[in-house]
Amino acid sequence: MTENTTPTTVRRRPLGLPIMALVGLALLAAPRVVLHDLGIVTEENPLTILLVVVPVAVWIAVAVAMRVPNPFLTLLVVGAMYGVILALGHQVMWAEAFEGAPPVVFGSELVPRFAAIVSSLFTGTIVGALAGLIAWGIRRGIDSAGRQPA
Repeated sequence: MTENTTPTTVRRRPLGLPIMALVGLALLAAPRVVLHDLGIVTEENPLTILLVVVPVAVWIAVAVAMRVPNPFLTLLVVGAMYGVILALGHQVMWAEAFEGAPPVVFGSELVPRFAAIVSSLFTGTIVGALAGLIAWGIRRGIDSAGRQPA
């Protein structure tokens, strides 16, 4: 091997998944945003619980199955991405969500819109953090069970 050549190296993904996979996982939760803002599903609708739980369960399953190096960090990032999707969805569907009569504070929609953005980012990030903690706990349980003598 000459001085100018290097061996082929494997590029590591610190989050354990390609960026498009992370975006895809975050997008799994997008239908609830749209259906809720359009009033198609409400909090009382049993479908709502599926639209909330199934995407997060998939996030956890993927993180565990793919053995990502840090499930907490990976799903925190997915959750933050979901928060961005949530914020964008609410902003795009603002008029529909409020049936043409959006909230006004101090004579402007700016304050409620800003609050919705902050709330969406916070919500997505917290959901990601909780999912990451669950995935991390499952992964630790699996790893420790594999190390114990039978």
